[in-house]
Amino acid sequence: GLPMHDPDREQAIIESIIERNPGPFDDRTIVRLFREILNASLGHMERTGQDGMLVARAPGAQDVRFSVRGWQIGAEPVVVAGPCAVESEDQMHEVAAGLARLGVGLLRGGAFKPRTSPYSFQGLGVEGLKILRSAADRHAMAVVTEVMDPRNVEVVARYADVLQIGARNMYNYDLLREAGRARRPVFLKRAMSATLDELMWAAEYVALSGEDRIILCDRGVRTFTRETRNSLDIAAVPLLRRKTALPIAVDVSHAAGRRDILVPLARAALAAGAQMLMVEVHPRPAAARSDASQQLSVEEFEAMLEDLAAAGLLGPAVRNQDDRVEVRT
Repeated sequence: GLPMHDPDREQAIIESIIERNPGPFDDRTIVRLFREILNASLGHMERTGQDGMLVARAPGAQDVRFSVRGWQIGAEPVVVAGPCAVESEDQMHEVAAGLARLGVGLLRGGAFKPRTSPYSFQGLGVEGLKILRSAADRHAMAVVTEVMDPRNVEVVARYADVLQIGARNMYNYDLLREAGRARRPVFLKRAMSATLDELMWAAEYVALSGEDRIILCDRGVRTFTRETRNSLDIAAVPLLRRKTALPIAVDVSHAAGRRDILVPLARAALAAGAQMLMVEVHPRPAAARSDASQQLSVEEFEAMLEDLAAAGLLGPAVRNQDDRVEVRT
């Protein structure tokens, strides 16, 4: 956790060398030579330091696996689904019932919504968290929801099983640190213009704060295309699988921004090695208060799951044998 480059330390080293310089080079030449040596040393430390990151895959390391309310993450591919935003109690209970019937155990929904326009629906806040938790508990599901502010981590963690860090907040290092202290798995989304190394360093902030249950998610990057909301970076999936043992997810809904191409994108993501899919599902997408064009109905989502299963890309949900959860009706 210490900085690799310390100007004061570097200056002290150079001054010590100058004091001991017997010649034949003058002090100015010595300074130039040793600054080159120190710069080369710093470059070497940065390269080897990245390989030594907490979140980097060690040679021969197995994939990271962990359980969230009995649902296994990092083993067979799993799906996290639900509406973009929590809008009402009826909406969440309806969609949770539909997802649970299909074997989905991870329920997503936004209570705090980052929106481009300040006049757009911003979510229901704490009331939305309560609705989300109630719907998940009723159907033995785990809650995945976004936290946007370091000051809200504690209250969100009170209701959520997994803390989502959205793309806009991937560079919010105070939020990453606070989320890492919350004793909850962290679902970290790649920013729209972030490199894979930057995503890894963002995850390192979480890991350094004490949380090693981290899921890295690609949700598309910003390009020149106008046909989709973002461009899904399929190459990121196998590359991240090489770089880290952490589970890799793909949010096909935010990558596409439209529902008609979600199935082929999901196929591609799973075929590339994604261990989790995130899909936005709403009981009545046309009436959704946010991102209506990219959300599937429960029936459309069921058809997607059937397609992925028929292709051999998605199997049954995997649960802990010793972690029984009673379904309450």
